Amino acid sequence: MTSVILYSRPGCGLCDAAREVILAERARTPFLFREVDVSADETLELEYGIRIPVVVIDGREAFEVRVDPGAFADLVRR
Repeated sequence: MTSVILYSRPGCGLCDAAREVILAERARTPFLFREVDVSADETLELEYGIRIPVVVIDGREAFEVRVDPGAFADLVRR
Protein backbone atom coordinates (compact mmCIF):
# COMPACT_ATOMS: atom_id res chain seq x y z
CA MET A 1 0.00 0.00 0.00
CA THR A 2 1.19 3.52 -0.81
CA SER A 3 2.65 5.46 2.11
CA VAL A 4 2.37 9.25 2.43
CA ILE A 5 4.20 11.39 4.98
CA LEU A 6 3.44 15.07 5.47
CA TYR A 7 6.21 17.05 7.18
CA SER A 8 4.59 20.10 8.77
CA ARG A 9 4.42 22.31 11.85
CA PRO A 10 1.56 23.75 13.89
CA GLY A 11 0.21 27.09 12.72
CA CYS A 12 1.35 26.62 9.12
CA GLY A 13 -1.36 27.64 6.66
CA LEU A 14 0.35 25.94 3.72
CA CYS A 15 0.52 22.76 5.82
CA ASP A 16 -3.22 23.00 6.48
CA ALA A 17 -3.86 23.31 2.74
CA ALA A 18 -1.61 20.32 1.97
CA ARG A 19 -3.36 18.24 4.64
CA GLU A 20 -6.74 19.07 3.09
CA VAL A 21 -5.57 17.85 -0.33
CA ILE A 22 -4.17 14.65 1.19
CA LEU A 23 -7.23 13.87 3.29
CA ALA A 24 -9.64 14.62 0.42
CA GLU A 25 -7.81 12.13 -1.78
CA ARG A 26 -7.60 9.62 1.06
CA ALA A 27 -11.41 9.62 1.17
CA ARG A 28 -11.30 8.30 -2.43
CA THR A 29 -8.10 6.28 -2.51
CA PRO A 30 -6.74 4.11 0.30
CA PHE A 31 -3.16 4.82 1.40
CA LEU A 32 -1.22 5.01 4.63
CA PHE A 33 -0.86 8.55 5.98
CA ARG A 34 1.31 9.97 8.71
CA GLU A 35 1.99 13.57 9.65
CA VAL A 36 5.28 14.54 11.27
CA ASP A 37 5.77 17.81 13.19
CA VAL A 38 9.24 19.04 12.24
CA SER A 39 9.32 21.50 15.14
CA ALA A 40 9.52 18.57 17.55
CA ASP A 41 12.86 17.35 16.13
CA GLU A 42 15.91 19.54 15.50
CA THR A 43 17.21 17.34 12.68
CA LEU A 44 13.87 17.40 10.86
CA GLU A 45 13.58 21.15 11.43
CA LEU A 46 16.97 21.67 9.77
CA GLU A 47 16.10 19.39 6.84
CA TYR A 48 12.52 20.49 6.16
CA GLY A 49 11.93 23.67 8.17
CA ILE A 50 12.05 26.30 5.43
CA ARG A 51 10.46 24.02 2.81
CA ILE A 52 7.35 22.86 4.67
CA PRO A 53 5.02 21.39 3.92
CA VAL A 54 6.97 18.55 2.34
CA VAL A 55 5.09 15.48 1.12
CA VAL A 56 6.93 12.19 0.74
CA ILE A 57 5.28 9.35 -1.16
CA ASP A 58 6.78 5.88 -0.81
CA GLY A 59 10.07 7.34 0.41
CA ARG A 60 10.47 9.96 -2.34
CA GLU A 61 9.88 13.68 -1.96
CA ALA A 62 6.97 14.54 -4.21
CA PHE A 63 5.93 18.06 -3.18
CA GLU A 64 7.16 20.99 -1.14
CA VAL A 65 5.31 24.18 -0.21
CA ARG A 66 2.24 23.42 -2.40
CA VAL A 67 0.51 20.14 -3.23
CA ASP A 68 -1.17 19.90 -6.62
CA PRO A 69 -4.36 17.84 -6.10
CA GLY A 70 -4.32 16.24 -9.55
CA ALA A 71 -0.65 15.32 -9.45
CA PHE A 72 -1.02 14.00 -5.89
CA ALA A 73 -3.97 11.82 -6.93
CA ASP A 74 -1.99 10.42 -9.87
CA LEU A 75 0.92 9.49 -7.60
CA VAL A 76 -1.11 7.72 -4.91
CA ARG A 77 -3.31 5.85 -7.40
CA ARG A 78 -0.37 4.09 -9.08
